[in-house]
Amino acid sequence: MLDYFLTEEQKMLKELCQKFVEEKIKPVSLEYDKKQEFPKGILEEMARSDLFRVFVPEEYEGLGCKVMDLCVVVEEISRGCAGIGASYAACALGTFPIILYGTEEQKKKYLPQIASGEKLVAFCLTEPEAGSDASGIKTQAKKDGKFYILNGTKHFITNGGEADIYVVVAMTDKSKGARGASCFIVEKGTEGLHFGKKEDKMGIRASVTREVIFQDCKVPEENMLGKPGYGFIITMKTFDYSRPGVGAQAVGIAQRALEESLQYAHQRVQFGKPISSFQGIQWMLADMATKIEAARSLVYSVAKMIDSGAKNFTKESAMSKYFASEVAMEVTTQAVQILGGYGYMHEYGVEKLMRDAKITQIYEGTNQIQKNEIALGLIKELLRK
Repeated sequence: MLDYFLTEEQKMLKELCQKFVEEKIKPVSLEYDKKQEFPKGILEEMARSDLFRVFVPEEYEGLGCKVMDLCVVVEEISRGCAGIGASYAACALGTFPIILYGTEEQKKKYLPQIASGEKLVAFCLTEPEAGSDASGIKTQAKKDGKFYILNGTKHFITNGGEADIYVVVAMTDKSKGARGASCFIVEKGTEGLHFGKKEDKMGIRASVTREVIFQDCKVPEENMLGKPGYGFIITMKTFDYSRPGVGAQAVGIAQRALEESLQYAHQRVQFGKPISSFQGIQWMLADMATKIEAARSLVYSVAKMIDSGAKNFTKESAMSKYFASEVAMEVTTQAVQILGGYGYMHEYGVEKLMRDAKITQIYEGTNQIQKNEIALGLIKELLRK
């Protein structure tokens, strides 16, 4: 692996996660996948290892809120199990809006609870008729005195039903279109907050994906994030910060696929030789390794760009998510091919990696949406010259 000039703290964090994966996650990842069981116990152990503090600022009992640190953790945990990685990363996704747009009171109330792992988070945007078109949401929030009354249904919500804190995008003024959306913090246990069916997914099956339903859900006005009409802005800025994390998840999945492929190719004998001695297999492994390093380089570079204080990184963030997820899908498919019939069997775990990789091309904006963002960024840069 290339030297990515990680700090000593980041190297220690990476080593901690690698040890955690080998001891706690890899031995049980197939079982979690098979049972579609939420990894509550593992997340609690991650909290005891202070991993939830990584994406929270120091002044709220975190470790600094660096995107680079988050990417290091997400990559390694996803190398062990992408479903567990998704459950963890979804907490960061739901926390970014509070960090970026929360009042001091909101930050003091919620961030220490998130940092300790005491409370999990979910981000509620997607609806049955609003996926890639995030501006098409139907969930409404009507002002009623010192409260907002939420009605609507969110679906495909990671950590739905398991999370304690829900960051919800709802329309406060339909007449304004995307500019009429606002963002709210809704706590589990709030009257009118319900949970629907748990989805039966192709991949990341250790993570819970569930409907989140609001029926006359009464939310205090002080739980609004930012100002009325800021919902879409908050969403887009949040994705700018979180998409490198999806890229890191994809890199972790791909890295595991390469490791499994190398191990198998070294042990599998055909025609009297290990198949790793065959040029066809060697070229496949070479392509896989090169593309993984290229994806990791892009993800890490964008993460460092964000942490450096860059003001506009939408294009680069989209690039990191798009490229890394494409690499993950290609590499995991090749891994199944290298293992042949064994690669197709559940018990060997490689087909799980291929199933897990697919979602990285879809959530937090499909890769077609990422291409739109990249092209729009290029055009804006041209017009500014």
